[in-house]
Amino acid sequence: MRPTSMCSLSVKAGLFLGALASCGSFAYAQRPPGPRANEETFRFRFVGPRAGNRVASIAGVPGDPSTYYAGAASGGIWKTTDGGNRWDPIFDKQPVAAIGAIAVAPSDPSVIYVGTGEAWAIRDSDVMGNGVYVSTDSGKNWTHLGLDETGRIGRILVHPANPDIAFVCALGRTTGPQQERGVYRTTDRGQHWERVLFADANTGCSGLAMDPHNPRILLAGMWQVEMHTWGELSGGPGSAIYISKDGGTKWTKLEGHGLPKPPLGKIDVAIAPTNPDRYFALIQTKDQGALWRSDNAGENWQAINYQRQLIGRAGYYIRIAVSTGNDNQRMTIAPTPAAAPIPIGLSDPLQAAIRFSAAKPAPWPRYIPTRISQNPCHH
Repeated sequence: MRPTSMCSLSVKAGLFLGALASCGSFAYAQRPPGPRANEETFRFRFVGPRAGNRVASIAGVPGDPSTYYAGAASGGIWKTTDGGNRWDPIFDKQPVAAIGAIAVAPSDPSVIYVGTGEAWAIRDSDVMGNGVYVSTDSGKNWTHLGLDETGRIGRILVHPANPDIAFVCALGRTTGPQQERGVYRTTDRGQHWERVLFADANTGCSGLAMDPHNPRILLAGMWQVEMHTWGELSGGPGSAIYISKDGGTKWTKLEGHGLPKPPLGKIDVAIAPTNPDRYFALIQTKDQGALWRSDNAGENWQAINYQRQLIGRAGYYIRIAVSTGNDNQRMTIAPTPAAAPIPIGLSDPLQAAIRFSAAKPAPWPRYIPTRISQNPCHH
């Protein structure tokens, strides 16, 4: 592929995240109202890569506001070093095109882990992956690290101080029962892998979070799912949240204490960077709620949002992140109608859009999904 350039756009590095919402919308937790002019100064702009198709994963480099990596659903990895004006393909020599996760090592940005196979899907017709790759020279060269049969990898976490330690959230092929799914750990930069969390052959990993201040604390969301060309079977007794307090060696299943009752569907999890006691879980349920929060490190939970739009079309969405500066601000990806305000420049019938609202206990923004959502165990 040839490099693609967007030199005509003036883009601030922080706006690049708009590319992640391919046919989704970012719903920011609410913030105090301010002058409309101030809101209009923060806009998402399309920056490419135009030839890279739908972007399924993204990563930046801490301390470098100009360098980003974008993983396409079936177009490899693209890199920009000028804030999105120009994009270069850096993965074309590898025998796989679907990129599900990208992670830059916080302690050494030249080390980049890549998980292949897109996990944001609702049918088994999507392109599969062949495991994990690593680059130690900022994407110039790549080494295949195995985990070939994991099918789809939706998240990779790297230890904040040791680039040799990484965790892989493997969903699996999702075409039927298999052993190669769950959470994997390496302590030697991918030379060896250990499956440290496995629920059952029908359940894979759909969410993974690490406490940046204490990397021994890990939170995982597990999803029982099976995909076919004619539909997705989402939900079952395998779906649950697990926690590890020893760096991933032992895991405890979290049940009760305010969490919804099984059967559950897809789950994503997050730990607030500014408050290690505050956890979030975005959970696909039939009628029990959508978003849960814990203020005591997972001991007790409470449902804080019941909007079904946050968990609609779970295979494509169900993703949450917490602001690095405010643990009351969180971001989810959810479907939105094509007529939604502030379009990002994507052409899918469910166009991407960003909506802001106020931060505290006030109503969340309203969404009107244009397609039918799937419920766990109701197909």
